[in-house]
Amino acid sequence: MTRQTTDHIWLRFKDATRARIGLGRVGDALPTQRLLEFQAAHASARDAVLAPVDFAALAAGLAPLASIHVRSAARDTADYLRRPDLGRRLDRDSRGRLPSGPFDAVFVVADGLSATAVQAHAAPLLAALVPRLDQWKLGPVILAERGRVALGDEIGAAMQADQVVVLIGERPGLSVPNSLGIYLTHAPRVGRRDSERNCISNVHADGLAYATAADKLAWLMTQARLLRLTGVALKEDAPTTPELGSSRNLLP
Repeated sequence: MTRQTTDHIWLRFKDATRARIGLGRVGDALPTQRLLEFQAAHASARDAVLAPVDFAALAAGLAPLASIHVRSAARDTADYLRRPDLGRRLDRDSRGRLPSGPFDAVFVVADGLSATAVQAHAAPLLAALVPRLDQWKLGPVILAERGRVALGDEIGAAMQADQVVVLIGERPGLSVPNSLGIYLTHAPRVGRRDSERNCISNVHADGLAYATAADKLAWLMTQARLLRLTGVALKEDAPTTPELGSSRNLLP
């Protein structure tokens, strides 16, 4: 098989995936352009993890939704990365900022492992979602600095929320550094297991669109409200839409 034929075979797959395949070679090395692209992608992934979220700009983008800025027990980014347990609990000062409910649902926006994902996608996703919940009593949006998914359990319990929804930056990859994840938990309390949550992932420009993610989340929240549970016991049986069949809007 000739080199030209081999390259042609790879082109068919390159059109269907963002994975780095069929990069070519120069001698026994990658072409310079492909190597530079890899280094740029690696730098973007590092920046996503280490960059801070501009929570003031995020709060402004959420308007007219009210928001409250809190912090986890992790003192800085290095502490947050080394000690995942600290990212799951509020610091002492933040606990007093939370209003008591009861609320039907509370949204927590946490930086997680991709500040760029939160900065880009959290506000437009909530803008698409909130009109679908017009009969719900929603608490103020909690902006959680250096937060992990389980931080929502403490926040939801303190605010007497029936449900907590955590929007969080997902671990960046070399193809997508700014993917947003969504975690829904019924009856939040400290100690909830991951199996007691429902997850929607891959919300980004080349993944799940805001409207599709909002439809899916609103359906899950409504079912959780009826059945009073989330996690492995809540099966995702939402009706499909034409957009869900798109190769650029795949469900997790």
